[in-house]
Amino acid sequence: MYRPPAKIKWKAKPGEWPTREQASASRLFSPVSLGPVTLATRTWVPAMVPWRATEDGFVTDDNVAWYARFAEGRPGAIVLEATGIRDIPSGPLLRIGHERFVPGLRRLVDAVREASGGETKLFIQIIDFLGIRRRPEPQKFLERHLTITERHRAALALPGQAPDAAVRAALLALDAEGLAEVLAPRELEALRMGARERVTDMHLPHVRELPQVLPPLFADAARRARDAGFDGIELHYAHAYTMASFLSALNDRDDGYGGSREGRVRLPLEVYAAVRQAVGADYAVGCRFLADECIAGGSSVADACFYGVEFARAGMDFLSVSRGGKFEDAKQPDLGWSAYPYTGPSGYECMPHHVSDERGPFGRNFEATAAIRTAVQDAGLATPVVVAGGVHGFEQAEALLADGRADVVGFARTSLADPDWFVKVRSGHGRAVNVCSYSNYCEALDEKHKEVTCSLWDRIDLATPGLRMSADGKRRLVPPRWSAPTAEAAAVPADAATATP
Repeated sequence: MYRPPAKIKWKAKPGEWPTREQASASRLFSPVSLGPVTLATRTWVPAMVPWRATEDGFVTDDNVAWYARFAEGRPGAIVLEATGIRDIPSGPLLRIGHERFVPGLRRLVDAVREASGGETKLFIQIIDFLGIRRRPEPQKFLERHLTITERHRAALALPGQAPDAAVRAALLALDAEGLAEVLAPRELEALRMGARERVTDMHLPHVRELPQVLPPLFADAARRARDAGFDGIELHYAHAYTMASFLSALNDRDDGYGGSREGRVRLPLEVYAAVRQAVGADYAVGCRFLADECIAGGSSVADACFYGVEFARAGMDFLSVSRGGKFEDAKQPDLGWSAYPYTGPSGYECMPHHVSDERGPFGRNFEATAAIRTAVQDAGLATPVVVAGGVHGFEQAEALLADGRADVVGFARTSLADPDWFVKVRSGHGRAVNVCSYSNYCEALDEKHKEVTCSLWDRIDLATPGLRMSADGKRRLVPPRWSAPTAEAAAVPADAATATP
């Protein structure tokens, strides 16, 4: 994964923990309404893919155990991992593209309700993504997959009648520099990174027809989500995937769905309208989108402010804000692996490491999120905004709410490090929290499509009978349970997050 050149080592220091009484009186642990749904607290676990589904996209016992364990901490809401809307093979990712997936998803809903005593609301994040191939062996790519054209013959100074086999042989004889001169940019990308479809590939019929295809697909998935019992839907409009790509400033489609801001936001609004019609006005629907793409030529905070206002004006019940995580600056994958959109500078902005620059890994998305909320408020709208990105302390979270920079606070890696963060802090036992170290151990597992765990707990009490273990048999799949001590813990002062040489 990318590391900033400065390489300053930071340590997470959460600040002072509240007493039970202070937590009870806080904004963080006060209710908030997201349209028809009211959260008991303003705490939110964003979507994280733990790689526990079957290869066919079905819910497993490990999925159920994972989400039930998060629900034991009683956050206001949990967002189920990105769940595919198409009924196509997509590896061990949850899917909702057919009715056969609904019973398993209903199991997750029931497990969260039982584990949280009915307190935690469960949303499902639904996603579409375009095709991406693994980085190929160069010889195999040049011998089999590359489509030979007249341009190749001309670049190689071969006669127009030269057979494809002769062209391929000439290409195989070139070094990397020679191939860079002969291959077209997208061909070179397919060789070096693996081929990847873009929403701007208008020569591909299935890409050209996305504006007609996606609204009903999302609507059908949303209807299934409601049937499964989810409390609401989060439309995935963020990072490297289809809907985010329509919002990107790099989207120059000429069919009315690209170019200008109005064109780029058109399909996301049409998808939302179709979903709203499918689930009704009395069901919570929002989206997750980017405050900043953090790539050259990509969408900016100003673009995100425009989109946020448009989404709020259309009637979305919440706006969840992330940043970065794009394919455009991802590092080259190993042979046989697909590009991973969180390995370049934009990916770092999404999941910063404790080795960072002068800004540090904490709160890199706060100000951009605040700008979006201000734009929404200035437009006369009151749609709640969810902020996330390096939140690990109570004081930090409470200040975001008190300063009007957000309405709900997301805790991703923080809750992965300690699913009981919420119940511990709320009950006055904040000093018992396992604070995330921001080592990105979890991100490294995700990149390799291994079951995601946390180094703070995945090797603890491995001899416990009946423990669910990872495929390699070395790591536990859920954290140990916490039991509150009988005596109240006093709040313990601590410094704010600081950098150390």
